[in-house]
Amino acid sequence: MEGPVPQKSKLMRSTESFQRFRRTVFLLKLREPGREFRLTNLLGRSTIASEAMKQSIGVLDSGIGGLSVVREIHALLPAEDIIYFGDSAWCPYGVRSAEEIQERVFAIADLLLEQGCKALVIACNSATIAAVEGLRASYPVPIIGMEPGVRPAVTMTKSGVVGVFATEASIRGEKFHKLLNSHAHSVKVITRPCPEFVDLVERGVTSGEEAEDIVRRHVDPMLAAEADVLVLGCTHYPFLTPLIQKIAGEGVLLIDTGSAVARQVGRVLDREGLLTVDNGEGGLDILTSGDPAHYRAVIAGLPGLMAPRSVVASGQKG
Repeated sequence: MEGPVPQKSKLMRSTESFQRFRRTVFLLKLREPGREFRLTNLLGRSTIASEAMKQSIGVLDSGIGGLSVVREIHALLPAEDIIYFGDSAWCPYGVRSAEEIQERVFAIADLLLEQGCKALVIACNSATIAAVEGLRASYPVPIIGMEPGVRPAVTMTKSGVVGVFATEASIRGEKFHKLLNSHAHSVKVITRPCPEFVDLVERGVTSGEEAEDIVRRHVDPMLAAEADVLVLGCTHYPFLTPLIQKIAGEGVLLIDTGSAVARQVGRVLDREGLLTVDNGEGGLDILTSGDPAHYRAVIAGLPGLMAPRSVVASGQKG
């Protein structure tokens, strides 16, 4: 005999109602004059696919770190235009509550979609854990999130010990613990929050004595525990890869999932008929709640990034 059907909590019903409301408002916005082609595309009709192909990919992060994912997307999909939002006025997300992160991410998603973005990439592990499911329930566009590279790490370790550098929000998130429970098995996984890594990248300090001292304080305990694979579980951390590798040694494998996310973006856009077919070079436009002049200065020193066409203050300071 079947048991009683579980009843949804008041909070769950309220959240679902809000998501339906937000989706309706978003679709109504797209009915404004001049936006009909976006609405048509989002509803799955193909008559105006060429217009949707020309739209940008929206990428968001708590600050500069998500540009490591932009770097990978541009390397794989060079014809795509990208609009990037760096929420540096609220950085880091890793020390904030899930509710605070959700509020910021939804506000930024609204802004990017108002620019006509055809897909959103949540280039932040903390934001993915806190908000990606709600975003997918609220907006009718493809939304791609991050996932720490635990799955490949546990297959590559020879010592049976994997180290994960991540943010506090990622480590305490239910999604991360489910990932460990599903894939870690007999492998020992050591987690370590590294908020100082975020601060270094936000300041553009990726080498030198200060950066080396900070990185060594986090890497050495992992090596002492015999970790032979280190997962870079925050999109800021790949900008410190040369320094981390130098301190860890060539025998330690570093895993960054930015390239895997870029491949997923390509698969999703191809599946939805949204890949840009032009042969020209796509451009990067940056919006930030921080200081545009600081962004330009830091970006100039980060390897592998295309020069942005524009860096603009967004006014989204909370």
